[in-house]
Amino acid sequence: MDASVSTSRRIDPLERETIRRVAWRLMPLLILGYFCAYLDRANVGMAALTMNKQLGFTNAVFGFGAGVFFFGYFLAEIPSNLVLDKVGARLWIARIMISWGIISGLTAFVWSDWSFYIIRFILGASEGGFFPGAILYMTWWFPSAYRARMFGMFSSAAVVSLFIGPPIGGLLLLMNGILGLAGWQWLFIIEALPAVIMGVVMWRLLTDRPAEAAWLRPEQRTWLTERLASERAQQEAVRKFTLVGAFSSRTLWLITIAYFGNQMWSYGVSFFLPLIVKGLGVGTNWIGLLSGLPYLAALVAMNYWGWHSDRTGERTWHVASAWLLSSAGMATCILIGPGYPAMVMVGLTFAVIGPWAMAPAFWSLPSALLTGTAAAGGIAMIGAVGQLGSWFGPTLFGLVKDATGSDTTALLCLALAPVISTVLVVAAGHDRRMERIPPRA
Repeated sequence: MDASVSTSRRIDPLERETIRRVAWRLMPLLILGYFCAYLDRANVGMAALTMNKQLGFTNAVFGFGAGVFFFGYFLAEIPSNLVLDKVGARLWIARIMISWGIISGLTAFVWSDWSFYIIRFILGASEGGFFPGAILYMTWWFPSAYRARMFGMFSSAAVVSLFIGPPIGGLLLLMNGILGLAGWQWLFIIEALPAVIMGVVMWRLLTDRPAEAAWLRPEQRTWLTERLASERAQQEAVRKFTLVGAFSSRTLWLITIAYFGNQMWSYGVSFFLPLIVKGLGVGTNWIGLLSGLPYLAALVAMNYWGWHSDRTGERTWHVASAWLLSSAGMATCILIGPGYPAMVMVGLTFAVIGPWAMAPAFWSLPSALLTGTAAAGGIAMIGAVGQLGSWFGPTLFGLVKDATGSDTTALLCLALAPVISTVLVVAAGHDRRMERIPPRA
């Protein structure tokens, strides 16, 4: 995990070694944690292949239940991040992971639409705060010149989960009837265990702040602490946001609404992707594999986007270009239609790439504007409002598909979201603090 900076300047050996050691120590933990989060979050899409029929769920019921997770997430996200800022990431992230693992396993025992809605809401509230907490935590450890790549590596965990999760889910569905449980029940139970295990690991191995890192040499702790303090002073010299100031910032709200659109089409597509693939005439044994392929492409794209954004110091157009790529992919699906399944899969792949490729540069925007408690609240605000989009997208998709019977029409209802998000993030303006802050030699 080489975290060296790709710039023309000479990197001081102390800097290179410090960043590498921090990356190797912390990033695997965060990556595994986020992998567990998405494994638990997205397995509902595979479970739907048999759960919906067994429990009598319509597409609208499933879409609403899958999406109501994000309403619970929305309510918990800001208070969770503010608590994390006060008590530290080690204790709070461990609490989040253990509680959501337990609730995710209990999803195996839902019996009706309302029990499904309730458990999904509680699951969202339990997990709420993990993602913005991890983003905030990385700003405590990595200078700005490294953040897009670190955000990209972190977000890669979700993409890997979405790539290997469907095939694993397909295998778990084959456990149908073992000990009297359906295959979809085993899927929820088995895939909940890694979150609980990683919660304990986080509690044992995470370190809250650089000054507390006994695994760094004294000169490394000093360099990193001073470097981060210097960057914070530069940001606050331009403007120091209070928590209220962050919540009322025009720039932050434009970024937030743009993220709402991103989550709206991202989850509208991802939750129904196995069902869309099934509608293309794909055999049951191949649905999981083909549903995972777009995420393999997204994994490559997001890490390239993050590397290139850090290399150039540009953020806004890296975000916008990813969203425009997604628009092109969705337009391909809509114009071609299900009669050409291979082309539809290509379009779906580009549609999936966009929301993931933009992530490394996108999360560098608020971290360049905000510091301290304002960063904790502001990053959580973006994530919280975005989760409403994550709820709205699948719900809208399910309603439209039930009404029309068409995946194409449902995709059309989501297609404008990436275009609007692009306009909003460009309208937010190009703040110089969103570029790489030149490191001191």
